Amino acid sequence: MILPKLKENTEQVIEKFLAEKLRKTGAKGFVLGLSGGIDSAVVMRLAARAVGPEKVLAIMMPEQDSDPSDLEDAKRLAELDKVRSRIVDITPVVAAFRKMLGDNVDRLAMANVKARCRMIILYQHAAAEGRLVLGTGNKTELLVGYFTKHGDGAADLEPIGDIYKTEVRELAAAMGIPERIRTKAPSAGLWKGQTDEGELGITYERLDAILHGIEMGFDEDAIAKRAETTVQEVERVAEKVRLTSHKRKFPPAPKIGLRTPGFDWREGDEDV
Repeated sequence: MILPKLKENTEQVIEKFLAEKLRKTGAKGFVLGLSGGIDSAVVMRLAARAVGPEKVLAIMMPEQDSDPSDLEDAKRLAELDKVRSRIVDITPVVAAFRKMLGDNVDRLAMANVKARCRMIILYQHAAAEGRLVLGTGNKTELLVGYFTKHGDGAADLEPIGDIYKTEVRELAAAMGIPERIRTKAPSAGLWKGQTDEGELGITYERLDAILHGIEMGFDEDAIAKRAETTVQEVERVAEKVRLTSHKRKFPPAPKIGLRTPGFDWREGDEDV
């Protein structure tokens, strides 16, 4: 299986990116959700190294279905990086939404509610303290739409948004993230027993091999060979990328004016 390889100096590039964004915006620091998983652990450490741990706030947001060990892992990670942290239990908020929405809400819908509750909390802290919200999504998850729109997909910056999950694992090892965090089964913690690979129906290794092949412009047969899988699975992943493109774009508007936001109104990058 041919996997994407972590680029040299990736850590330094991301840290410079974070430091420059903070300087240009004049924000006082960063805030992120710390789950106890590898992605948020890597983002927190990158941010702490980029601008100093005193400018990073980690929010832990468990609820009744969360694995208690994840909260303990998150606490240890924050202590290890000397980052200030807060715990906000979202159980009462989720319960209020569940009651208000009634009986027609399935497990996936409630998972999205949880993700959106967490983002509300992060943006409230950001607004109250003059911070930018850091997302913790990696390239793999962004490409297949494995995130909640206006939930964990909402952020001011996505520090690891251009590195695949398998590359995140490489980076985590190079940065000294504890082995327990690097080897635990990836999970968004949306319900008891939930795992990312179980929900996706494919391992991150195979998914990354397919996505990298798509990125490089190879045909389906070549991608299947590189990923040691079938053309049908390559087609399934490609379709997933296509159908979730709306989650990676500004909401479209009908073309009426000379230049249209999200279409041909070109923005510079001097503000953020």
